[in-house]
Amino acid sequence: MAIAATVGVLALAALGMASCGRDGVRFWQGGGDAASNSCPRPASMSGSEFNAQETGLRVLRRAAFQNDFFAQLELGARYSAVRATDKNIEDPIEAATWLAMALANDEGYAPINRTRRDGWGGWRPLSRYDDCRAFERHEAYGKLDRLLGNMTVDERSAVRDRVIYVLSTQDAEGFRTLARLHDGLYGPFGEPEDNREAREAWGRGEGGRGPGRDRNRRGYPAALSLFQRNDVDAYLYNYLAVQTGDVGAYVLMRDFERSSPHRAQYQRFVEVKARQWTPPFEFYPNSAPQSGVPFSDESRPRGDANEYALGRMASELPFIHVGRALRYLGVVETAPQRPEDLSKRQIETLEAMLGHAMEGRLSYLERVRAIQLAAVNGSSEAQLVLAVMYAEGIGVPADYARAFKWFEEAARQGSPEAKFAMSSYFALGVSGVADQDKAQAVAFRIDSALAGFGPSAGRLQAVLAQVSRSQRR
Repeated sequence: MAIAATVGVLALAALGMASCGRDGVRFWQGGGDAASNSCPRPASMSGSEFNAQETGLRVLRRAAFQNDFFAQLELGARYSAVRATDKNIEDPIEAATWLAMALANDEGYAPINRTRRDGWGGWRPLSRYDDCRAFERHEAYGKLDRLLGNMTVDERSAVRDRVIYVLSTQDAEGFRTLARLHDGLYGPFGEPEDNREAREAWGRGEGGRGPGRDRNRRGYPAALSLFQRNDVDAYLYNYLAVQTGDVGAYVLMRDFERSSPHRAQYQRFVEVKARQWTPPFEFYPNSAPQSGVPFSDESRPRGDANEYALGRMASELPFIHVGRALRYLGVVETAPQRPEDLSKRQIETLEAMLGHAMEGRLSYLERVRAIQLAAVNGSSEAQLVLAVMYAEGIGVPADYARAFKWFEEAARQGSPEAKFAMSSYFALGVSGVADQDKAQAVAFRIDSALAGFGPSAGRLQAVLAQVSRSQRR
């Protein structure tokens, strides 16, 4: 009986020791088998969808833009062409974008039901959800590192820009994530720096068991280099989060300033930079792989400012501007004057170009997208209209930096109205966007007058007379 009792005590002690440790236990490290260690997926997400590939991608993209961790992982797998049926949509840049989004998503690492493995209760299992997410992030780091390792500098830059764009559409939450991605006090993708997968990416982990052990000790250098750490960008994105009106973002920004003695000194510089900041894209690049399945932009306006701006489309933007954009895009031959003049098929053509579901109903957001798409593709008229929309907050929230950008693009193509607007920017000066510059104002006004724009021709003599009086004095 004494021997049996001793054996029992030793067995319990061994079991407790096996179940605890500094970093806890990862059951998946034993075999590393994806089939048994990955988190389960619903049939609608994991089905073949061979005959409904585009529909499946749209569903996943809609969820991924709304920050669904597993949809982001699944998109990374689809565009990596893990399955033979996805070979036609293979796109390493798009795959890397969504894997990076998944790694930056706090839904992937925030503890849910974790129980401690220590003491005599050490044999209690961890939450299966926490375990399988850890395995998913472990796998995602490796896949992202391999993808980025085979890319050129320009391709990596494209991945970075896409991640920044998607996060910038998520309001304060997205800007806070961007701040963590650039803050050296966090892990490589904004997780806590003591996170197990973060340590593994740095090469500080214990390596695990199996064929990937040596690689884990070396870390994932390509994945680590996607976002460079610097206090200015970390401060900038915290500041942009505050500008959305988020109170929590303000608390985090003050905490950021106090976290290091020199960080608060960037405030004035960052405020100016924030006024000039614009996302890398006007909307998500709608280019497509060989399959012709476009990369849809499933971002949706958030907050009262966006909703109010969209609501002004019907009453304050004449529909003819949307019609001319549609004509420029080749959707219609003659610019329609009213929404009712568009056929269901023409609306579906635009929706297909945007990668949206073809519902045959032109939403306010799709009207904005039509003008944006025409502007991005070189229509000076659409560029001018888009600049006015940003200046006035019609269809899109008011943003002087983006208004200035599109006035500048239209002026570069010879638009006299845009040149007149540029002269006003420089004549008055817009803090952080365009400094007051009388010489530039006169130059743009002269160009506008010579191009035949009426209002500037009338004011040109007064401006020149004022300049000549200044010289005499």
